[in-house]
Amino acid sequence: MKRLFGTDGVRGVAGKFPLDEKTVIRIGEALARTLMKNGRSPRVVIGRDTRASGPEIEAALTRGIESQGGSVDRGGVLTTPAVACVTKTLGYDAGVVISASHNPYRDNGIKVFSAQGFKLPDALEMEIERQVLDGPPAEGAPRAGDGAGGRHIDAGALQETYLDALRAAVPPGTSFAGRRLILDCAHGAASALAPRLFKSLGAEVVALNDAPDGSNINEGCGALHPDRLGSEVARQGAWLGLAFDGDADRCLPVDATGRVLDGDYVLCLVARDLRRAGRLHGDATVGTVMTNLWLEQALKQDGIKVVRAAVGDKYVLEEMQRGGFVLGGEQSGHVIFLERATTGDGLLTGLMLMELLQRTGQDLAAWASTITPCPQILVNVPVRERPPLETHPVIGPAIAAEEKRLEGRGRVLVRYSGTEPKARIMVEGEPRAAVEDAVGRLQSVIEGAIGVSPAGHEAPVRTR
Repeated sequence: MKRLFGTDGVRGVAGKFPLDEKTVIRIGEALARTLMKNGRSPRVVIGRDTRASGPEIEAALTRGIESQGGSVDRGGVLTTPAVACVTKTLGYDAGVVISASHNPYRDNGIKVFSAQGFKLPDALEMEIERQVLDGPPAEGAPRAGDGAGGRHIDAGALQETYLDALRAAVPPGTSFAGRRLILDCAHGAASALAPRLFKSLGAEVVALNDAPDGSNINEGCGALHPDRLGSEVARQGAWLGLAFDGDADRCLPVDATGRVLDGDYVLCLVARDLRRAGRLHGDATVGTVMTNLWLEQALKQDGIKVVRAAVGDKYVLEEMQRGGFVLGGEQSGHVIFLERATTGDGLLTGLMLMELLQRTGQDLAAWASTITPCPQILVNVPVRERPPLETHPVIGPAIAAEEKRLEGRGRVLVRYSGTEPKARIMVEGEPRAAVEDAVGRLQSVIEGAIGVSPAGHEAPVRTR
């Protein structure tokens, strides 16, 4: 059981454990010691999103790494996939992203990528946790100084390395001239990079929410609130809209009618396209336990299997590597093109979708209108503690009872968020009324057993 790292790194309220200065320094120390190989000091690159707390966490992490002999290049504001890309391309021993992704600005987080550009495996994360939580710094090791440390390198050069890798993902000469594209940058790390990428490929770009001020990241915009982008796409008659989250590792497309599409739609289109080209290894794509049944049924008709992984793009990637698959993703908009990237990448997702639509001439809105997802409701319940759900004396039997009621007609999934203190209830099936009833009963049980308070009640965040 991991104690600091969740499904997407260490995350919490900035300034409070585990993101208080002392703990962040210890994380830096532990990371540097873990990376030490044959006495060689590790080189680490750090990027961050646009939260006001980012520079302080960056400085503390840098002090910890340098106290153990490591060297740090501070790259400023970079997207999560940009850090993964430059880590691998430029030969760093690790890359670190300071971001809480889609969370509110008061939160922040620390994600670590290996020299190969992949998120650290659980075993390494647990070793870092052990050093941070259970032991003092290594005996005789120098302690962190008072200076911010690190080398402020040319952020523009790092950005261009990343953008060059993205442009190389589409055929030479690809141009989106004459295509109006609306981007919702979520006042996050994509605010400068996304417009720059798509303008360089000829698109007429309208950028929304691209003026970060340190506290407006994800606020009423981006991939968490894509309906607003949908209205703007329809109003302006744009070809496509793309909504990113704060660190731009996810992307939700919006078709010309303003309809918001999730990652399942992207997986369907890309999996079929790759199979036609003979490049869908294993004739399979990886989804998660949240992947809607419509995708599984639709791809089955084309001889394509959906392999389900645990929620989290890290676990999607692990399943892809185990099976030798090249495509995987989540409804939330994390999509991994393993031939092109080592992690979910919102800008790459948007780019690959645009290239596919332009090359094939497919009308995205017309196709999307033919899809009827299976009724699925997701509800978040804020919780004060996280006991095992299946064996809880009240919650466990309630889950079993709902599974029995829906047997043969649907699915029930109750789990904890890996990034927030919430229990997530997902029920999918037919008829819709049965799904709604099951969600309501489970929500009441969980709120009563471990909920924060009656005021903690949240409405469903996704319904179909």
